[in-house]
Formats: sequence, structure tokens, C-alpha cells
Amino acid sequence: MMAPLMLGAILLDQLFGEPRRWHPLVGFGWLASAIELRFNRGHPRRKRGIVGWSLAVLPLTFVAWLLSNLPGIGWLVEMVLLYLAIGMRSLSEHAMPIVRALGAGNLEAARERVGRIVSRNTQSLDEAGVARATTESVLENGSDAVFAALFWFAIFGGPGAVLYRLANTLDAMWGYRNERFLHFGWAAAKIDDLLNYLPARLVAFTYALCGKTRLALTCWAQQAPLWDSPNAGPVMASGAGALGVSLGGAATYDGAVHHRPLLGAGPEPAEVDILHALRLVRRSVMLWVVVAFIIWGLSHA
Repeated sequence: MMAPLMLGAILLDQLFGEPRRWHPLVGFGWLASAIELRFNRGHPRRKRGIVGWSLAVLPLTFVAWLLSNLPGIGWLVEMVLLYLAIGMRSLSEHAMPIVRALGAGNLEAARERVGRIVSRNTQSLDEAGVARATTESVLENGSDAVFAALFWFAIFGGPGAVLYRLANTLDAMWGYRNERFLHFGWAAAKIDDLLNYLPARLVAFTYALCGKTRLALTCWAQQAPLWDSPNAGPVMASGAGALGVSLGGAATYDGAVHHRPLLGAGPEPAEVDILHALRLVRRSVMLWVVVAFIIWGLSHA
């Protein structure tokens, strides 16, 4: 029954988006912050990070498993859990104001908006830089915020989606390579890399199928190994190739310029390419749902 529940969760997301109030991840963020304050001190920090991760993620995943097995309504619980774990509509809600600002020639507003979804410095970006940062965010967050949750839901149901979303949230909170989190957040970063390894490569392949296939596969093979993230590299290289644009390149983080490898092939992205990236994600999600229904139908034949 995974395919109908997957479709139901996606429709809920498209209809309602993320809950504006009382989102469970907000409460989880408070819990994670409290755990970090309690355990991110003393030594050994890596072991304390593993304990902190386990305390934050495993009990809630177990609760999700219990709720998913409730007689009569377990299926509904699973669909709601997946709905809460994905953020497909939020991709558009964050990207479309940037598209509109660029279309209106309001570069300052576009810079301010893109600064909400990327960690690089945005105040000096030109129009192409804003479009590049937004397109990269749509492609990468499509993998993290949508496809990986769908993948783990397909494998382990609602508890799998919860486990992934909580682990991904901890990576966003603890997975920094700075003095505070270098050792304590090591486990959160590595577990997130592990959980995203297979989904990221499936996403890269799906982007290729739904775009300029040959170019995307070539970019994936040649450029992804040069990227510093083992999972973002395949996703963004394939996505850039599928769209026929050039991504990557120099970007400023915390006042320092980072010269990132070039990804994709073609012109610099423009306002319209953000729309193309959103369309690529939606098309890829539809393909996953179709495949899920085919598998579901064959299993019930």
C-alpha cells in the first residue's frame, strides 16, 4: 500500500504545504538544542555526539513505529508522517518570490530572498548569481527534502521517513565543521551522508531521465567526483546537465571566496531556469510515483 500512501502524502503537501504552526520539527529542534547543550561538552565528543543523536532520533522513530501499527488507522498515520517529512511545495514557496523579484528587476529583493535559503553571502550577487544559487538550492533540496524521505518511506514506511527527516534535521543543526560541532556533530553528518547515499544517486539518475539525459549522465560521471559533498555532487552535476546550464563556480561563505568546481554545461542560469529546475523536480517526483504504482500493481497481480 506504499504507493497510494505516497501519492496521498504528496497531495497533502501540495494542498496544505508545511504546517504554519506547531510543526513537529520545531519541537524537535528544541529537543535537539537541549540535548546538544547537555552533551556537547567534556570528552570524548564523538561518543557524546553518537549518544545525543540516538537520544534525539531513536525514541521518536520507535513512537512512529508504534503509531504506524495502530489497528485500523495505521495507514493514515503513515501517510501523515510522510506528509510531515517532505517539503515539495516549500521548494516553490521559497523559489517563486525570487523568480518574481528577478522578473520585476528588483535585484535587492532577489538577493534578500535567496539569502534565506542558501548559506553563502548574497549581497554582491548579480542576477545570474542569484539564479545560480536558487537553482542549486532547488536541485539539492529536492533530493534532501523530498526524494530521500520518499525513498526511506518506500523501504521502511512511516518510521523510515521519520528516521530520515530527524537525522537530516540534526545534520543541519549539528553537522558543521567548526570548533563547536567538529567532533560532536561528526556522527550526525556521517549518518546523514549514509542515509542520502542511495537516494542521491537515484535522484541524479531520475534528473537525467527527465531532462537532457546524455548530457546529465556525462556531467554526473565527470564532475560529481570533484565536488566536496559525496551526495550533493551527483545530484547537482546531473541536475545542471539535465537543465543544460552551468552551476557551481566561485561563491563567498563567511567572507571567504570558495572556488567550487563547475557543474553542468551551457550558459549561466537565468530566471527561467529556476522554473525549469522546479519543473524538473516535479517531473521526477511524478516518475517516482508512477514507478511505485507499477511495483505495487505487480506485487498484487
